[in-house]
Amino acid sequence: MAKTFAQMVAEAMADVPRISPETLHQRLQENPNILVIDVQDAADVAAMGTVPGAVNISLGNLTFKADLEVPPDWRDPRLADRSRPITTTCSLGPLGALGGKLLHDMGFENVTILEGGVQAWKDAGFATDQPNTP
Repeated sequence: MAKTFAQMVAEAMADVPRISPETLHQRLQENPNILVIDVQDAADVAAMGTVPGAVNISLGNLTFKADLEVPPDWRDPRLADRSRPITTTCSLGPLGALGGKLLHDMGFENVTILEGGVQAWKDAGFATDQPNTP
């Protein structure tokens, strides 16, 4: 049976833990090894900004950047450790949820979704910056 975007997002939200901007901010202070991935297209991230230190890997590219079986030059080395803590985000949350689910389904063990995306991060009073690209 075909699934809608909303159904896929709901499944992702049910399968992958969500965290608040405040929790992510605290975790980033405590653990500099957390990888924040903004899955928006680069133009959208440039317009909105992102969580400081986040890397921009679009949702479409994440499918192969996180795959250990593709040629090495296709991969992102920051995604080699399946136990590394990762939080996915986007502007409002739904694409970040899909990115988190994708990583979860690929065997990443410590994935969370930033609830409300970068907009919630901004609304919580936290600064944004331009992303680091792969």
